[in-house]
Amino acid sequence: MNNFTHTLRDSKTARWGALAVVSFTMLCAYYINYVISPLKPFLEEYMNWSSSDFGIWNGAYGFFNVFFFMLVFAGIILDKMGVRFSGITASLAMIGGTVLQYLAISQIIPGQGMIFGLKTQIAIGALGFGIFGVGVEMAGITVSKIIVKWFKGKELALAMGLEMATARMGTALALALPAPMALALGKDGIPNVSAPVMLGLGLLVAGFFAFLWYVSMDKKLDKSISDADLVSDEEKFKIKDILFIIGNKGFWLIALLCVLFYSGVFPFLYYAADLMVNKYGVNPKFAGTIPALLPFGTIILTPFFGNLYDRKGKGATIMLTGSVMLLIVHSFFAVPFLNHSAIAVVLIMLLGVTFSLVPSAMWPSVPKIIPERQLGSAYALIFWVQNIGLMLVPVLIGWVLEKYCRVFDESGNLSYYDYTVPMMIFAATGFLSIIVAYLLKAEDKRKRYGLELPNIQK
Repeated sequence: MNNFTHTLRDSKTARWGALAVVSFTMLCAYYINYVISPLKPFLEEYMNWSSSDFGIWNGAYGFFNVFFFMLVFAGIILDKMGVRFSGITASLAMIGGTVLQYLAISQIIPGQGMIFGLKTQIAIGALGFGIFGVGVEMAGITVSKIIVKWFKGKELALAMGLEMATARMGTALALALPAPMALALGKDGIPNVSAPVMLGLGLLVAGFFAFLWYVSMDKKLDKSISDADLVSDEEKFKIKDILFIIGNKGFWLIALLCVLFYSGVFPFLYYAADLMVNKYGVNPKFAGTIPALLPFGTIILTPFFGNLYDRKGKGATIMLTGSVMLLIVHSFFAVPFLNHSAIAVVLIMLLGVTFSLVPSAMWPSVPKIIPERQLGSAYALIFWVQNIGLMLVPVLIGWVLEKYCRVFDESGNLSYYDYTVPMMIFAATGFLSIIVAYLLKAEDKRKRYGLELPNIQK
């Protein structure tokens, strides 16, 4: 039998190799996302940060994406210019933003004075994190479209699950490594909080060169596609296609589920190490190791659930199940007397299962609702909605901690933060996710998007 390869994506070696390269780039990006999370106690003790400062820095991630619509423009650029141009631009933005963060946290830029009512150090670092946020979100939608390009009609959900799992390895590294690294490289007992950021900068440069390698693979793929498979002028993305996207109810339900679900996970991870210190009494040096268990669960389970969706379907059911689990986990985190570290480990691992369920089904479901030529803009608009939550929730949690959750000792000194109210806020995101996931399942039944059907075409 003649095994003729129609295009390069029909080669398993080529398509899985392409996936490995872009997944490594996202791993490097996700490290910077959470690198200062386990450093919060050190930043407060040695650099005079407040919880509000910490929240503003992390909330800046979505500032440009939300208020300047950078993600919307990124989606249009992606659909117009292609994945190669978009990926290189995103990588350079991530590197530039991280340089500013390093200059701020290392105090190379003097920290005295104020900018727009913020400490100079916080303002410069937040600016850098905002630019980084533009780059990493642009990279996210680019990689999503790359995976659809190589895997549509094949192992799409499994491929997306493996990419997310690889990226979560960067999250695990960011949660577990910075605190011990800062202490090991510090002087006179003062942690070197800039060293983990410098490591992240090096990883981003490595990720950039990895993506340049992918560019050569993408060029070969385009050359292997026959003229019949190329997109005609009538089928190419047009600006007016955005009106079609935003008029699609299924799109909005996916977008709302995305912002609610991720608002209950990503901002939580910013504060998870501090939660371990304040509620569960974990040593700050090791506090990040417990939240770091979460990504390890996703490394195994996200591809598993993605493969299940590919072969058996039930995507809408998977998303609904994950939303229910999000509510349950955060509700247990909010119970004050459940404060043993072993309980924290169990809840983090359950959250890892939750974090595997929804994304493994949500992202591969978008191509069933939106045509491929509009995918870049569709993913960009979903990420834009998501960034509203990623911008506001960290700031809200930091403000709530500072305003209502400080507990003082008899001498009037801050003793610890009571995380009950913040965890109730996170639990609310789970409750709202359940409602939206149920509505999405009902909409799928009406419109027959095929969310409950397998992805692999036989």
